Amino acid sequence: MTAPQDASPRMPADPAADGATPGSRALADSNADAQRRLSSEPSSEGLPAGLSSARHSVGRPSGRSPVGIFDSGLGGLSVLRAVRAQLPDESLIYAADSRYAPYGERDEDFIADRTLAIGEWLVTQGVKVLVVACNTATAQSIALVRERLPIPLIGVEPGVKPAALQSKTRVAGVLATQVTLRSIRFQDLLERHAADCRFLCQPGHGLVQAVERCDIGSAELRALLNSYLQPMLDAGADTLVLGCTHYPFLDAAIRDLVGDRLTLIDTSVAIARQLERVLDQHGLRATPGPDGAAPTRFCSTSDGAHLQQLAATLLQIDAQVERVSIPSRRTVALNAQLA
Repeated sequence: MTAPQDASPRMPADPAADGATPGSRALADSNADAQRRLSSEPSSEGLPAGLSSARHSVGRPSGRSPVGIFDSGLGGLSVLRAVRAQLPDESLIYAADSRYAPYGERDEDFIADRTLAIGEWLVTQGVKVLVVACNTATAQSIALVRERLPIPLIGVEPGVKPAALQSKTRVAGVLATQVTLRSIRFQDLLERHAADCRFLCQPGHGLVQAVERCDIGSAELRALLNSYLQPMLDAGADTLVLGCTHYPFLDAAIRDLVGDRLTLIDTSVAIARQLERVLDQHGLRATPGPDGAAPTRFCSTSDGAHLQQLAATLLQIDAQVERVSIPSRRTVALNAQLA
């Protein structure tokens, strides 16, 4: 087990001459490096002809167009659940990149490559807004992808700000992937919002994989969770940030272990409210239809069996999952190596 990292807040960096902090400039530099990697290589053989030019391949979206929700796997279903509750008239397309999950074990270029490819594919499916319902993808690539897609994007990030506001002991835990915790975006969140609150950051190794195989309460999972949570309790934490969209599905197991000693921070409802604001700002809000709740289309780059099972178990949705192929520069190269 990796011990929680004490991420006690640091003093904000002094503004640079151009108004950017060193952290924000590093983030821009990181995005620029990823941009160069994504744009400097020629198109790989096997990519769909129109995928790299998605911004030119579809008409203007309207209120009747669907909202796209993307995750590396099944965790984004927690966001989809909140969106369906907040915006029942919106048609949705959920895309799970389960063939290449979890992203927390991938390098930054791979994450950016997949996020962009799936975002472009969803644009070709006619979505009007894209919700990147993956903390890891948001942390590593949302600024880059926002520049490349012609539709509004909404990302997700760990709830550091609400945790700092709610904690009474001024000690809070964060469970997230290693990639999210080491990202400049997360470090910037701590600098901006941690204030006097001490944050204990714990990589949730093995938790995404457990949810992906629909394990949300086994003895092995509970032992793993306890190994992450007990040190936080011992250090005086009274608040826990669920820093990955997979983790809300572990809510019951966590509560069984810690009772009411930890307040859980899940940002999925806040994401749904932000989506509502963005739709209204762009005049893209759907009007109520005559047939009740709007449809949801489920797509997966894997066989979709676990997506179907988790949707049925946790969301009470009988999901018919489409298997889709969304090649990208990195996966074309990867598949060529494995062939």
